[in-house]
Amino acid sequence: MTVSTAPKQNSITTHLGNGLKVIAIENPAADIVSARVFLPVGQGHETPKNAGIFSLLTSLLTRGTTHRSSFDIAEAVEYVGASLGADSASDYSVVSVKTVSADFEEIFSLATEILQEPSFPENEIELERKLTIQGLRSMQEQPFSVAYKFFREGMYGTHPYGFSSMGTEETVMAIQRDDLLEAHQKHFRPDNMVVVIVGRIDPERAVALVDKLMGDWAVPEYPAPAPQLPGLESHAYRIVTPQETNQAFVIIGYLAAPVMHPDFPALKLLSTHLGNGLSSRLFVELREKQGLAYDVSAFYPTRLGPSQFVAYIGTAPENTSVALDGLQSELRRLCKVPLTEHELQVAKNKMLGQYALGKQTNGQIAQLLGWYEILGLGTEFDDKFQANIAAVTIEDAQEAAKRCFVDSYISILGPATAVEALR
Repeated sequence: MTVSTAPKQNSITTHLGNGLKVIAIENPAADIVSARVFLPVGQGHETPKNAGIFSLLTSLLTRGTTHRSSFDIAEAVEYVGASLGADSASDYSVVSVKTVSADFEEIFSLATEILQEPSFPENEIELERKLTIQGLRSMQEQPFSVAYKFFREGMYGTHPYGFSSMGTEETVMAIQRDDLLEAHQKHFRPDNMVVVIVGRIDPERAVALVDKLMGDWAVPEYPAPAPQLPGLESHAYRIVTPQETNQAFVIIGYLAAPVMHPDFPALKLLSTHLGNGLSSRLFVELREKQGLAYDVSAFYPTRLGPSQFVAYIGTAPENTSVALDGLQSELRRLCKVPLTEHELQVAKNKMLGQYALGKQTNGQIAQLLGWYEILGLGTEFDDKFQANIAAVTIEDAQEAAKRCFVDSYISILGPATAVEALR
């Protein structure tokens, strides 16, 4: 085991002999220790036939191991007032732990057990299938979710980012226990894991604990499967979905740069300027000045593969056409009219302030640093990201908008009388 001091005080970064990376940071401010165990496994490893498998798999990690039932796991966690959970996303899966420092070793040991020895009981699989299908059907009753589903599918097609993170009813029903066991065996392995521990714990003790619990986890003889994240060619797309709703929804978006692209910080700022908060441009122009919006915003996810820059509005059905024009106008305006120095600085202040507020707890720190590490950015991206945001110029923002806002993907949903003419 080779240990090197990380650039943060009272911290250690190391690789165990099996390739597992450990980052331990001491933060004695509160008697809490949080840990995240990240794997680079998510939608990027799914296909149209098994979409949702990692959402299902991670939800089942706490439902039983070779030594404990779901009740045993829940009882152990609740007895000490801790939290233990697992989740998956576009580019990663994660197991999360939070305890008081005295109980950390016990609960972290349980976390490593669910990672290494899940049993996937048939009865728990069936229960989780039912819950997932209920969730999918619930989403079909939410007009925005339906509009966004058609938007996402039109943009990504069969690319893994085009799938719902939960899959479909058909894929969820088709996933069997053997499929889960195979996926776990292939992808849950120490040489592609990152463990981040932050809190009132000596870093050397934290590393020794991980080594004790996970250091003898053998590495398979075959390489870890890589995600399938091909590039995409953009093309104009529009879908109109008649549905009797109280609101109409308009979603406009563009294929956008992945996290490692030079345009990433500028697009993050443009997203903040457009849709973040009550002072954002979309809120002021379309809701406050024109009274068009019940809800209006923008977002630009951080992704390893091709991302999306999205603006959307919920409006009265009779205002659908005007709302569509308004969204398009504000997006075109970013290409034609540069931000003012004041607008750019406000966006920077807002983004950097919210970024700082998102790193207050041990869990938030562990989540952020582990996420950066699993994306291949390294923990140093924490500082680099902030520097890159501060360095964006007016010209950078406008040029990024011109490169991104080319072929628009549009999804419109609302009453037929309001939306049919917009096909």
